[in-house]
Amino acid sequence: MLGTEYSSLAPRRPAALVTGSSRGLGKGVALELAASGWSVAIHYSGNIEAAQRTVQECATLASASAAEGLQPAKFEIVQGDLSSRTSRANLVAAVTELYGEIDALVNNAGIAPKVRADMLEAGEESFSELIATNLQGPYFLTQAFAQRWLKPGAPPSALPHGRKIIFVTSISADTASPGRGEYCVSKAGLSMAAKLWAARLAPEGILVYELRPGIMATDMTSGVKGKYDALLEQGIVPQKRWGTPKDLGLAAKALLAGEFPFSAGSIVYVDGGFHISRL
Repeated sequence: MLGTEYSSLAPRRPAALVTGSSRGLGKGVALELAASGWSVAIHYSGNIEAAQRTVQECATLASASAAEGLQPAKFEIVQGDLSSRTSRANLVAAVTELYGEIDALVNNAGIAPKVRADMLEAGEESFSELIATNLQGPYFLTQAFAQRWLKPGAPPSALPHGRKIIFVTSISADTASPGRGEYCVSKAGLSMAAKLWAARLAPEGILVYELRPGIMATDMTSGVKGKYDALLEQGIVPQKRWGTPKDLGLAAKALLAGEFPFSAGSIVYVDGGFHISRL
């Protein structure tokens, strides 16, 4: 952890776990939260060096926007394989030990198929891997934190407007790409998971949202940059540019800040207008 140890007398900052926040879209969310006064658990699966860089960048942003009278911001690295039940349980335990009961969960981590393959040729191994990581993992990670938050005697949130959960899906939730069918299915399922958890938790005072990014400039899309550059030039995205991690981070920050208090289960598009039906 970077920074000074907490004083027990100072109010604590709100804290979030952002899965997959060592790089890419999750890093964009972590940086925006850090700049806004949040403590963030930086989660990674296999690249600890990237997680360490994110911690340093978060700490720099937090120092630049430090608020008087609050405990110092806290940026701890936590590791976990979301496809593993045991690893998820260890992740929840680690985050709880480091931060107590967190105030927000951002289910961002996800993977793409190792090889893009036509649906007629794609195998079950890739399908199972993506469903386990992209859908089953965040579904049950949400369950674990919700159970803790709703336990009798659980401490209240540091947020005046209550705890939040965000599911980061994709335009692939409803845009078919036959060359990576397993990814589309996992994101479509994740979108339904967001709806289900929103319906279940709204009566408990926990708001759940879906962020649906479009064509975003990340490691995941670097291998097909030329293809998407051409599509962007042709106008597939009305705003005619790539989305960035910062774009997603700004949207997540607004949701977690309580700017949408009567919008449980909403889908917030971060896609430059891709979702607009056009002739």
